[in-house]
Amino acid sequence: MKPRERYIGNPSSPHRLGARADTALTQAREKLAAWLGCEPHDIVWTSGATEANNTAIQSAAANGAKEIWISAIEHPCALAATERYFGKSRQSIPVTPDGVADVAWLAKALKIGTPGLVTVMAANNETGVLQPWREVLELCREHGVPFFCDAAQWIGKLPARGLGGCDFVSGCAHKFGGPQGVGFLKVPAKFRSLIVGGPQEEGRRAGTENVAGVLAMIAALEERETALRSEFVSERAAWRGAFVEELRTALPGTKIVGGGADRLWNTVAAIMPEVTDCRQRWVVKLDKLGYAVSTGSACASGKEETSHVLAAMGISADEASRALRFSSGWETAHEDWTRLLEGLRNAHREFAS
Repeated sequence: MKPRERYIGNPSSPHRLGARADTALTQAREKLAAWLGCEPHDIVWTSGATEANNTAIQSAAANGAKEIWISAIEHPCALAATERYFGKSRQSIPVTPDGVADVAWLAKALKIGTPGLVTVMAANNETGVLQPWREVLELCREHGVPFFCDAAQWIGKLPARGLGGCDFVSGCAHKFGGPQGVGFLKVPAKFRSLIVGGPQEEGRRAGTENVAGVLAMIAALEERETALRSEFVSERAAWRGAFVEELRTALPGTKIVGGGADRLWNTVAAIMPEVTDCRQRWVVKLDKLGYAVSTGSACASGKEETSHVLAAMGISADEASRALRFSSGWETAHEDWTRLLEGLRNAHREFAS
């Protein structure tokens, strides 16, 4: 029986169907807390990482934080929430040319000032570059500063253990094979809810919980956490590495974004070789060849818009206009990377003809 058929009751209702749903949510909370390394009560269910990120940042502001320090490469929802709740009272944490939050800068800055919240993600969504969240956590603990880590790109691709030590941690199901529209936020004891109304989630997030979505999310994460105990990551990182080397050989002039840093095993961000017609974008050509890739920039009608992530890394607007992001899934085979490489070769031939 599917979760949505078995757990049809409202978790807040006093009847047996409601109690069954509430028990299922409790068990799901316990599993997630065990993976993160925190207490079950610390977990609040959300509609995804965007809501979770907004909630964490507004909670800090509502609890009296006067200033936030946030890395220059955070997800747009975190940057937008920062602008809304803190305005000009924010400091951008710079990154290295490889796209890694500058821990040395942060350590020096924390000796001079004390923000109300530090925000650094676990892995970047555009480049796949892993961020030094453990080092940032230690610095924040040392200086008594709350730390928020957006772990949406990390969880399900790398072990979640240790993330529960952060004051706030966000994640969402669809990033690791679960359904869209469901996620979570690990919160500290001093927490102010964003969505108010009913008493759900012990008053920390009003609205009837998405029981089926939460259970599907936890089932997906359980499968990923189990796989991560094997050679899964090293094997797939080797596939990605081989693709990168073959790409550089096949298409001279290709640059790998963040190539000198540790990255997620499923993500490659590359600056492609120059082509003569901007209207014939790489993403359009590859889509026609059957490959769905994304780009961190737009190029239309002569207007170039640079990704804030690439700009923070010092990448020019011209190069950013040629940026492509390739990402694999858990069921992606080695042969899929090989076929993608052939598609890139074919697209490049069309550009040259």
